[in-house]
Amino acid sequence: MTSTPPQVHFDDVNVGDEIPTLTVTVDPTQMFFFSAATYNGHRIHYDRQWAKEVEGYPDIVVQGPLQAALLARAVTDWIGSAGTLVNYAVQNRASAFPGDELRFRGVVTAVRAEIGADTAGPATGLVDLEITGLKGDGQVLMPGTATVRLPRRG
Repeated sequence: MTSTPPQVHFDDVNVGDEIPTLTVTVDPTQMFFFSAATYNGHRIHYDRQWAKEVEGYPDIVVQGPLQAALLARAVTDWIGSAGTLVNYAVQNRASAFPGDELRFRGVVTAVRAEIGADTAGPATGLVDLEITGLKGDGQVLMPGTATVRLPRRG
C-alpha cells in the first residue's frame, strides 16, 4: 500500500524552496516498455549492438521523453492531488544510459496569487519552478521550467 504525499499549499511555498528530488535508475526493461507505449521504434533505445556500432553510443540511450516524464513526475508528486501542472517546458541536452543514476529536481522561482471566481479573494496561487534532470555526476540532462497551481489553505 502506498501512502499519499501531503498536499502542498500555496501559502506555504516561498521563492527558493526546493521540491523533493526524485532519484531513478532506468533499466533496459523500463526503456523497452516506454518505447512500446510511445511507439518509439528507434533502435538506439533497445538494440545495444546498433547503438554502439552504428550510432556510436557507449550503450542504449534512455529516451528523452522518458526523462521528461520523470521530471514531470517529480513536479506532480510534489504538488499533490489538489495541485495542477499549468505549464511545462524542457530541453534535452545530453544522453543518459541504463544504470545511470538520474536526479530530477526543482526550485521555486516565483509565487503569484490568483483571484478566485468569487470575490472573497485569492483561492489559488501560481508557482513558477526552474526544473532540472541531472546525471548522478551532476551533468545537466534536461533543464526546464514549470508553472503549477496550488490551493490555498482554508
